[in-house]
Amino acid sequence: MQGAARPICPTRAVMTACLPNPSERRFAPEGSLGRRVDFRDRRALEEAMFSGVILEGSCLMCDCTTMRLTVGMGGGLRGVIPREEACFAPDGGEIKDIAVITRVGKPVQFKILSLGENERGEITAVCSRRAAQEECWREYVSKLAPGDIIPARVTHLEPFGAFCDVGAGLMSLLTVDRVSVSRVSHPSDRFVPGEQIRAVVSAVTDGGRIYLSHRELLGTWAENAALFSPGQTVAGIVRSTEDYGVFVELMPNLAGLAEVTEGALPGHSCSVYIKSILPERMKVKLVIVDMGPPAGIAPCRYFIDGEATRHLDRWLYSPPGAKKTVETVFCGDAAD
Repeated sequence: MQGAARPICPTRAVMTACLPNPSERRFAPEGSLGRRVDFRDRRALEEAMFSGVILEGSCLMCDCTTMRLTVGMGGGLRGVIPREEACFAPDGGEIKDIAVITRVGKPVQFKILSLGENERGEITAVCSRRAAQEECWREYVSKLAPGDIIPARVTHLEPFGAFCDVGAGLMSLLTVDRVSVSRVSHPSDRFVPGEQIRAVVSAVTDGGRIYLSHRELLGTWAENAALFSPGQTVAGIVRSTEDYGVFVELMPNLAGLAEVTEGALPGHSCSVYIKSILPERMKVKLVIVDMGPPAGIAPCRYFIDGEATRHLDRWLYSPPGAKKTVETVFCGDAAD
């Protein structure tokens, strides 16, 4: 399943479009800020330089001899980002060449350090991505606390989690076990690179590492179970097969158990009959009716409005009267 191309479900596209526009924020992930100035206007560029406004363009090239980046700024203008201005490390660690090279072909945020002209009379700009990241860290990211709900942009996926940009290219990690209550084998079962999501800050370490969680925004057991009723036949995705049954995901935060079924393959779509819903045991009993092809990415529905609710102290997944308690308590340096 890893690396396989998957279509995005139409429902997912609608839900993603409902997210607030990150460009309305002062600090936004790279790829969602917009340029904010007319790069063809010398006066506008000078104002942006003196005011220190954060701009955004596309990284066109890396000179692997000097590790200098070339940025397309629009209007035919190109800027350069020297290696020492390419990245900011909150922990003061060394910036590796790979962190510079991998910016090619991607959006980058930066500040203009100086303006000049080349021999053809064209405007040239020396820029700093490091300065943009340092301001974002100082004014925004370093002030985040466990439980804060923030926008993020998925940048790349690994078996252990999704790396997310929380602002100006500053990276955070959303581990695979915190993607949803319904477990997935790989973050690519839930996300695609470039996707705008909402997440909850799980921890901010003294060294500047940011960890995120996602499952707390996808609804409690009761909220998800309320979307279904016994006697219905609904769509699902097989997530795992065990000796005692097959776990089928109905929603990212709700899975049920069906009897062992021949041909049930993890990652494949299926239709299931709902036999019963048992809140006190947090169980949904299912019967697999039919198996389908490999599933697309399951749509994520956010049950918490990140604009109206910007912080969580505690999230209780279990329904009232349940024999088992499943919760997240956000406090200190990490979430339980």
